Amino acid sequence: MRKRVELITSFFYLGHSPFAPGTMGSLGGLIVYFFVRTNDILYAFSILFLFTLGIMFSGQAEKIYKRKDPSMIVIDEACGMLLALFFVPFNIYSVVSGFILFRIFDILKPPPAKRLERLTGSLGIMFDDIIAALYTNIILQIVFRNFWLS
Repeated sequence: MRKRVELITSFFYLGHSPFAPGTMGSLGGLIVYFFVRTNDILYAFSILFLFTLGIMFSGQAEKIYKRKDPSMIVIDEACGMLLALFFVPFNIYSVVSGFILFRIFDILKPPPAKRLERLTGSLGIMFDDIIAALYTNIILQIVFRNFWLS
């Protein structure tokens, strides 16, 4: 069971990267995005599936790694990256902007993300990234639906 929890929460071991594991997890989410972005049902299911897996297993992973929200857990970044781009008009600029904004919000943890991160177990791990993704998505929706000339 330990290997399964590590595989899932590290998003196929991307979280074990010695360089910027959170960014690697976000890139993993971006790869999933390119496979599911044209099918709204599959896309929504992918977000819910990753979120559910994150809630189910991240708390167990904390016990395995023996610390709160260890950097190896990146399923939250993968899920967040998908949510950040959900229903955002597709073009290279929206994807790159979304990736950069999501990473910034994930690192800075604007309110209420910082407070939610303090929750114990899986909830603290997952919800701060969901907030970062929502902030990113709102900005991208405003910019790419109202101001961007495609």
